[in-house]
Amino acid sequence: KPMLSAYSPDLIPRPADWPANVHLTGYFYLDEKPDWQPSPELQAFLDTGGPPVYIGFGSMGGRNPEKLADLILAALEKSGQRGVILAGWGGLRLKNVPESVFVAESVPHSWLFPRMAAVVHHGGAGTTAEGLRAGVPNLIVPFILDQPFWGVRVHAMGLGPAPIPHKKQTANRLAAAIQEAVSNPEMRQRAQAVGRAIRAENGVTNAVKIVEEYFGKPRKTHPPFKPSPPPAIAC
Repeated sequence: KPMLSAYSPDLIPRPADWPANVHLTGYFYLDEKPDWQPSPELQAFLDTGGPPVYIGFGSMGGRNPEKLADLILAALEKSGQRGVILAGWGGLRLKNVPESVFVAESVPHSWLFPRMAAVVHHGGAGTTAEGLRAGVPNLIVPFILDQPFWGVRVHAMGLGPAPIPHKKQTANRLAAAIQEAVSNPEMRQRAQAVGRAIRAENGVTNAVKIVEEYFGKPRKTHPPFKPSPPPAIAC
């Protein structure tokens, strides 16, 4: 039976010793409707300066979301970068937000990330996929599960700074990593190249093709069932 691995071979090349039934399809994306529009306030913020840095940790708010929010704002100030922050499911509690930072509850990553100078996130598989597709440097702050792996892999490929584990991040460390992400031309070039390669893939189409080939195409069809008429009863 086929095993479908829904990530890009440009991030993790296929090992030579894997069996033939294991397939790297490319990422699966569920995009927003193409006519999605941002709020006038967000669009105005993007139009009034250079590309900002995205920061958002999804549902990963940590034990103290208010402290994390203060750390993020301090890091942006120290780095001298504008920022777009998504509060996310983790419920970041932001207070005294400067004009250089825009805060939103939710914006489609597929729309937002390509407009950023870099993206800072927790390293969830889906967020990492969007960050790489956007073709911008990714800085990963892993919390749990597979997030440390994606952080290490993104850094090893030269697509972002070294990951900063959530429990070890400080405003100074985050600021320095943000500055590296937005100022390293080689990192940006590599991110752009991988983004182009990923955008040329079609993971869903590849997966469908593999499944159809496994089951055989065209599949055998049967005529619709028609019940037999009831037997005649002699009176």
